[in-house]
Amino acid sequence: MMLTLLAALSLQTAHAPPVPAGPEGPCQIDRQAMLALGMNAFDQDHQGGWRVVSERPNCEGAAAELIRDYRAFMLDRIPILYWHEGQLRANLGQNAEAISLMDRTRRAGGDARAPWWNPYVDGTIAFLRGDRTALTEARARLAAVPRPADHPADLAWPPNLAVVDGLIRCFGRPYREAYFADACQRPATTSR
Repeated sequence: MMLTLLAALSLQTAHAPPVPAGPEGPCQIDRQAMLALGMNAFDQDHQGGWRVVSERPNCEGAAAELIRDYRAFMLDRIPILYWHEGQLRANLGQNAEAISLMDRTRRAGGDARAPWWNPYVDGTIAFLRGDRTALTEARARLAAVPRPADHPADLAWPPNLAVVDGLIRCFGRPYREAYFADACQRPATTSR
C-alpha cells in the first residue's frame, strides 16, 4: 500500500521519492514507477531515479539495466542516457559495453552548443581502451575548444577537462577509480 502511494506521488511531482529497497533485496525497485518518471526526475534527481539505485552497495548493474529499460521506454530519444549507462558499465569493468554505449553519444559534425562533447567522449573511450596516445590527443582537442564569449569567466572551461586530466593522471587504473578518486580528480599540490 505504501509503495503504491509513493509511486502515485512520484507521478504527480517533478522529483521522485527515494526508492526504497524491495523485500527481495537492496537492488529491487518498483520498475513501473521508475519508468513513469519524467526525464529530470529519472536522470538528474540525486534523491530519486537511477542515481539512488546506483549508490546502493552492489547495485550499479541494476541501475545500468534500469537506464537501458528507460531508454527503450523513451524510444532511445535521450542520448545522455547512453552516456550514463556507459559510465555505470565502465564502473563495473564492462568496458566493451561502455565503449559501445558512449560511442552512440557522439554528435555528428560536432555540436555548436557543446563543441567540447566529442573530444570528451573520445578521451573517455581512449581511456577505456587503454590508449594513452589517443587520450592525450583528445585532451589537447578538448583544451583547445574556444571559450564562448557568454561563458562566465569564473566557471571552468571547457567542461570535463578536469575529468579527462584525472583519467590521464590515473591511466591504467579502473574507470571507477580514475573518475571518482580524489587522487585522480584533484591535481597533487606541493606543500611548503
